[in-house]
Amino acid sequence: MDVVSTDKRNQFPVRVRRAALELARQGPSALDGLYDLTSVRLLRYALTLTRNHEDAEDALQAAMIRITVKPQALSQAKYPWAYFLRIVRNEAITVVRRRKPVARLSPLTVPTIDAELALDDEEVRNQVRLAVRRLPPAQGEVVVLRIWEDMTFLEIASVLNQSPNTVASRFRYALEKLTRMLHSFENEPAVRSRK
Repeated sequence: MDVVSTDKRNQFPVRVRRAALELARQGPSALDGLYDLTSVRLLRYALTLTRNHEDAEDALQAAMIRITVKPQALSQAKYPWAYFLRIVRNEAITVVRRRKPVARLSPLTVPTIDAELALDDEEVRNQVRLAVRRLPPAQGEVVVLRIWEDMTFLEIASVLNQSPNTVASRFRYALEKLTRMLHSFENEPAVRSRK
């Protein structure tokens, strides 16, 4: 990883810490800054877990309420961003458990990742979304945290309360599955003719 990528990776958690401290000092009036900074990423992560946009929004809102009620918990956390992700994860799990059994059979949705992908071809983006959607949820959340949140396996392990080896294993299996799924798409004639 080059210096620019490392600096960019390290800036976001620092910005979350600053927003958390501001929320602890000013109270609910400073929640907008934290929400604006984190909501897109948190929603994407919640979507990975719930597989339903409305449920992901519910989990995000519940997490925001928890942070608003006890802002010191976030500001005093050793790693506020990882702590916030864990809160969203817990809320998403709660939302999924409360679903009626029929709701679990509803079609899956996939996080919107257009801003993060540098791909020009909408068809390729759709195939990536579909491939991520087909991953088991435990593998999908590791992919989202590793690729889109640029977290280390140790950081992901902290969020998921798993060992770093388990996280690395899930990531490896997910990449193998994604490679197979996307390789079949790559071999389609319409895509090969564009190369």
